[in-house]
Amino acid sequence: MGNDSSTDDLRLYQTAGHECGYWPDRNARDLVLDPRDPRLAAAYPQALEWGFRRSGDLVYRPNCPGCRACVPVRIPVARFRPDRSQRRCLARNAQVEARIVPARRTAEHFALYRRYLAARHRDGGMDDHGTVEFDQFLVGGWSETRFLELRDPGGADGPGRLLAVAVTDRVPHALSAVYTFYEPDLPARGLGTLAILHQVQWARREGLQHLYLGYWIDGHAKMDYKRRFCPLEAFDGRRWRPFVE
Repeated sequence: MGNDSSTDDLRLYQTAGHECGYWPDRNARDLVLDPRDPRLAAAYPQALEWGFRRSGDLVYRPNCPGCRACVPVRIPVARFRPDRSQRRCLARNAQVEARIVPARRTAEHFALYRRYLAARHRDGGMDDHGTVEFDQFLVGGWSETRFLELRDPGGADGPGRLLAVAVTDRVPHALSAVYTFYEPDLPARGLGTLAILHQVQWARREGLQHLYLGYWIDGHAKMDYKRRFCPLEAFDGRRWRPFVE
């Protein structure tokens, strides 16, 4: 696997069928890179190029019979320009402070995560996530992961209110947006959009080429926002092309 010959023989497995996490009436299967292989970190950058994602220590790609709804998408950060709605989001949140911190769970992170799940993913299979599940799902054991924190302005007493956390992987030429959770009682702030805009700025500052956004799914309300980040590229199974709905 990959451009590095040392990972060419990394094993790829297909999972058994399971309930689709996006369409509960559908059956899903995934391709998974061998999670026990110590070379997984070396293979990960190429895996992103091939439409894979990370969840905890698993690197996977949907491989569902008869369904190709999950389309990997990424932003070419040098060419990205925020649209009017995104510029308004930046203006509304002009005082927000962004910090890149180590990917280590704190009580503050976990409390925000639990509030987000309760509001946005009730009865979605993640309701009972505790600290162990948080670490397994978001941090992982081998990835170069950081937390991008978004906060209201702080003061002499310390940092301001935590608004959002964007769990972000860094590879040599890109960032990958793994998962974002944010304060659910502030819908007008557009915190999910703001997190992506700050990830784009981060990638641009470091001279990286892409921000991977995971999968866009046509007709799925929770995934549709990704098409608003233009220009966008989509992976067709062989190569990355300009995104066309």
